[in-house]
Amino acid sequence: MSSFLDEQLGAGQCHAGGSAGDHRDLAIELSHNHSSSLAVPMLCTPICVLNVSNRRAACKLCTPIGTEVGYAGRVTELEKGPRGLRRGRGARERILSASQQLFRDQGINCTGMDQLCAVAEVSKRTLYQHFAGKDELIAECLHRFDPDILPEVFDRTDLTPRERLLAVFDVHAPLCPFIQAAVEIPDPGHPARVYARDYKKAFAARLTETAREAGATNPEQLGEQLALLLDGAAARTRVLDTDVFTTAAAIAAVLIGNAIPATARR
Repeated sequence: MSSFLDEQLGAGQCHAGGSAGDHRDLAIELSHNHSSSLAVPMLCTPICVLNVSNRRAACKLCTPIGTEVGYAGRVTELEKGPRGLRRGRGARERILSASQQLFRDQGINCTGMDQLCAVAEVSKRTLYQHFAGKDELIAECLHRFDPDILPEVFDRTDLTPRERLLAVFDVHAPLCPFIQAAVEIPDPGHPARVYARDYKKAFAARLTETAREAGATNPEQLGEQLALLLDGAAARTRVLDTDVFTTAAAIAAVLIGNAIPATARR
């Protein structure tokens, strides 16, 4: 068995970036050969110890005799977490999905890592293979929430710029996660706080750009007014536990009407 492994993974099977006999980052395919028979009956499963880690005694693969060994290739970067460790399929997505749900439903600070792991059905070891800690996880959740800044509204070509400004008030989350992160995390230098700030500025910039396309006399002012109105509506909806975006949309219509001259409306 050992000679077979040397033949498969030795001088003739070195991987990119490694030397002959260097078997780090290799995945070994194992399949049992049930046709094998033992000359002497044994009460325990016979074990063959294979050295697959560049002949380091501390890192060996133990497998029952009769197991067929084959070269499966190097573990790709996509199969690794940020620390270079192999990760379980779908684990990262389950962790992020569970985080978004728990952060939204019970808050960031009230969500512990033990509970998060239980909901995501992963071990702590797996979680930390994907994320260095809770801070990084919070920031990644925000990055995923709206990476392209409301493309379902701002990128629509079937609406006029004025209609797009109004349509922004039809699309909103139960609680803005960026406001939530800013409220729950006191450190302004926290990665999540930094990204939340950048997102809000970028959102206002898209409003300003659309206001300019609509012919607003002062697009910067209108963009900032609408951004403030949206954030205020999100906070008030949370506090009162009732949707106030209909009222906010009516106010927005007045602001837009006053900011865009009749000759520029289209």
